[in-house]
Amino acid sequence: MTQMSFFATAARGLEPLLVDELLSLGGAQVRETRAGVSFVGTLQQAYRTCLWSRLASRVLLPLHSFDAETPEQLYAGVRSLDWTTHLAVEGCFAVDCSVSHSQMTHSHFVALRVKDAIVDQFRERSGQRPSIELERPDIRLNLYLHRDRATLSLDLSGSSLHRRGYRLDGIHAPLKQNLAAAILIRSGWPQIVAAGGALIDPMCGSGTLPVEAALMATDSAPGLLRDYFGFQGWRQFDEQQWTALKDEAVQRQAEGLQRKVPSIAGYDTDSRAIRTAWQHARQAGLEKKIHFEKRALGAMVPPPGSTDGLLVANPPYGERLGDVEELRTTYNRLGERMAQAFNGWHAAIITSNNKLARSIGLRAEKINTLYNGALKCQLLQFDLNDENRWQSLAEGAGRKSAVRQLSPAAEMFANRIRKNLKKLKKWATRENVDCYRLYDSDLPEYAVAVDLYADHIHLQEYQPPKEIPPAKAEARLREAVAALQQVLEVDEDKIHVKVRRRQKGTSQYEQLGRSGELIEVCEGNARFLVNLSDYLDTGLFLDHRSTRRLLQEMAGGVRFLNLFGYTGAATVHAALGGARETTTVDMSRTYLDRAGKNLALNGFDGSEHHMVQADCLDWIESASPNYNLIFLDPPTFSNSKGMTGTFDVQRDHVALIRATVRLLSPGGVLIFSNNARTFKMDHEALSELELAEITKQTLPVDFERNPKIHNCWKIVRRCDDV
Repeated sequence: MTQMSFFATAARGLEPLLVDELLSLGGAQVRETRAGVSFVGTLQQAYRTCLWSRLASRVLLPLHSFDAETPEQLYAGVRSLDWTTHLAVEGCFAVDCSVSHSQMTHSHFVALRVKDAIVDQFRERSGQRPSIELERPDIRLNLYLHRDRATLSLDLSGSSLHRRGYRLDGIHAPLKQNLAAAILIRSGWPQIVAAGGALIDPMCGSGTLPVEAALMATDSAPGLLRDYFGFQGWRQFDEQQWTALKDEAVQRQAEGLQRKVPSIAGYDTDSRAIRTAWQHARQAGLEKKIHFEKRALGAMVPPPGSTDGLLVANPPYGERLGDVEELRTTYNRLGERMAQAFNGWHAAIITSNNKLARSIGLRAEKINTLYNGALKCQLLQFDLNDENRWQSLAEGAGRKSAVRQLSPAAEMFANRIRKNLKKLKKWATRENVDCYRLYDSDLPEYAVAVDLYADHIHLQEYQPPKEIPPAKAEARLREAVAALQQVLEVDEDKIHVKVRRRQKGTSQYEQLGRSGELIEVCEGNARFLVNLSDYLDTGLFLDHRSTRRLLQEMAGGVRFLNLFGYTGAATVHAALGGARETTTVDMSRTYLDRAGKNLALNGFDGSEHHMVQADCLDWIESASPNYNLIFLDPPTFSNSKGMTGTFDVQRDHVALIRATVRLLSPGGVLIFSNNARTFKMDHEALSELELAEITKQTLPVDFERNPKIHNCWKIVRRCDDV
């Protein structure tokens, strides 16, 4: 059968999960991009995706891609297709359009030009024309115009796939069904239900989370209830294949409904919400698999006979739905009930409000970023056990009261934090970056670096001068913590302090009670897991953000090598850029394990991504020349016990660069970086290479105050150097 390229769109934050889902549905060459995932398959594969995807919003079949700087070019490009192969003259169609960074800026005008080109072709050939139908057209077209390049696609889904067909009426700002499915998948529900665990939603509203959970538990295709897809009116629609897929889905659901399903329950204090939830369950054919009941939060208990499971909730965020201060009590009561009645369970709460998240009073073991429409949300995951002690609002308020009074000097520090935050926040939002440097010894009295990681703070103290008494330095560090709590409205347990000096008593600042906690952060279209507590470094060098973006831009179709690979951040960017193969080399198994997790988090876990545990200096000498792009970021100095001898980047960089360049194919590129502030490149010794310093180009906005944070060079192996 003919293989075709498709693109499945998804809400921000769902792309890595969609990669896994498309692979499970049989997609090939699956690749995450911004706001969606591309894949290759047959038309039957596309039909199956429309029927079975719990996460995708739409499935697009690209028909034509062409330059469109002007309305005339756009019109000609659309008209170059033979539209009679897609649509009957008596049929109807609709056009959706999105425009970015192009000379034509008005999406409605662009959509009209697409419509005109199609209509004019039909009228010229037959004297008749198809009609426009916005609700249920025979075919729906999608035009994406980016940087004056148009991609015109057929929308095989017709309407957004989150519309399952069971929801009759939504109240209390219901979740889209594909976001609800993502919450459940991120929280491990498929594994929990397979092991016999139950599910409870104590604030279920119109029942979306329990219904989606039951669809998964009964192996029900999420699109089985829909009576309209965009491919059904398409002239190339294969009804026989579609009927066979639906028959298979009906059979699988029938078998799933016969199986014993663990308890799935939804509670709410609103009688109307419960009535609506029951309607949705009946419409989905799941009324015998779910129980809904009006019940107060304080009366929530596990189902009879269940010892573990998933408690999942989408409580109000304080965005139009209620006052934040009033909701804090609700969140705290939810946390209290979770701790008291659900020991041994896993819990997942989604919210967009950090203050409300902290009000739960329990420690989240994992935090994921998801988007509920335009709202950036956190999915907080909790292991409910005796070690995760609940804290009341009164306890939290008592702990905060001791840090609210700031000295004049600390107030200056707080004002600088406010100023920097105001400057950087818009940039960070625009670039989808939630981990960046907020402060770096801007004031000499406070010699610290402050980095934001989502809603956590990583605070590093620099070595104070010898003339500063240790007690005074310690007091300033306490003041910095107090000021950050006040300005950024964070609890002290989310401020992770690293003290780089030897002194007794500094253990009070170490966040040792959260060992092993991994937090998910965003860097453009990449996601990473960081550990803010256990090590001096977090697992992500923020000053290399622009360098990693450069690598992503250069990585299309290359073999990529990441030396001294650390936790694989550069490898992730190369994979996102389309590298056909990657190799990450590091001496630490811990770092390589994290690199593997980072790749998997971004949808890459295939055999083309190699992890090598070795001393890079030894490995380079024995490796074969095989790479088109290499990232080399050695330590400034190392005498690691796994190495033979010592390494000094200034002393040894010539030999290291020569040995590494040998691994490049002719014309290949080496990006060489280091953090030695006094580093000087030996141009004379490396005269046979093309050397270009790119330090300024790789300096991120948040590190402009510290231009010596790193050095970076682009080194090209000449094609005649064989």
